[in-house]
Amino acid sequence: MNLQTLLKNNASVSAMIVIITALLAIALIDAGGDLGSFGITLLSGLFQAMLLFLVASGLSIIFGLMDVLNLAQGAFFMIGAYIAYDLQHAEPGGLFDLTTVVPDPNLRFVVALMGAVAVGGALGVALERGLLRPLYARPVFQLVMTFGVSLVLTEIIKFIWDTTPYSWTETFGVRQGTFTLFDQSFSTYRLFIVGMGFALIAAIALLLRRTRIGIIIRAGVEDSEMVEALGINVRAVFTLVFTLGCAVAALGGGVAAPFLGASIQLGNLYLLQAIAVVVLGGMGSYEGTAAAAILVGLARSVAEATMIGTSFAFVPSITPILLLILVLLVRPSGLFGSAR
Repeated sequence: MNLQTLLKNNASVSAMIVIITALLAIALIDAGGDLGSFGITLLSGLFQAMLLFLVASGLSIIFGLMDVLNLAQGAFFMIGAYIAYDLQHAEPGGLFDLTTVVPDPNLRFVVALMGAVAVGGALGVALERGLLRPLYARPVFQLVMTFGVSLVLTEIIKFIWDTTPYSWTETFGVRQGTFTLFDQSFSTYRLFIVGMGFALIAAIALLLRRTRIGIIIRAGVEDSEMVEALGINVRAVFTLVFTLGCAVAALGGGVAAPFLGASIQLGNLYLLQAIAVVVLGGMGSYEGTAAAAILVGLARSVAEATMIGTSFAFVPSITPILLLILVLLVRPSGLFGSAR
């Protein structure tokens, strides 16, 4: 890492700290010093941040390592939610009924998440090998193709599960539990999602930076011919990266389903915000995506708390775009990105 990059990263970290501190100060002032209300805003912000990150992380991995902007990422998030819901419940119209095979709802939820990851990964392999591989040198065609795949997957979802939204009704341990913060009671499941998000940040960062496969992935992106000369199948590496990104998105949908339910709106709702997060953090910077997700989540939560009951109730929904505009005016490449 050269001196210029180091100085830029330090400046970006400093800017993040300043913005987050300002947001927390606004939240505390708006709460009138009430730590209970402040705790609600803080936990809500981290919760929203991790939901965003679960979509944006896969998008960032695929773009950062392959220069492919996968517009079907939101559809994989949506599919993960439907698969997890279907595996957990025994309602009519579903594809699977695991309630008799796996009667324990806690174990069934683990199976549901594994099923969501498996389906997301399998579809990712099919998409990369069957449709994307011939288009690596044609970025515009990639966008059109992945957008078309998103539409097709949405229609498949409608055919299988109809357009009726599903609310999660099955209870299990983590979803039933509560904990107390600043004398306020919160669902343990919110804390579970926050914890899973931070665990995913650490796990993927370690995978890419500290493992042999991570080194091969990054080397294959920088100089694929040299890596192939060492006897490594670079195409298989790219398939692995794309599969990982799609599987992470499906995992995010499965984790979010007990809170958000399953509906065909999930894909577009989180895709647009995830793209804003990826650009805000810096195109291709995985660490930047994680930081930007936290920033956007806290900013949106603070906006919801301060604008509630006013004529500016629309502001929280456009907070990601407002932050994106503000940052890009100062740093066109994003907080931690480099010129591409």
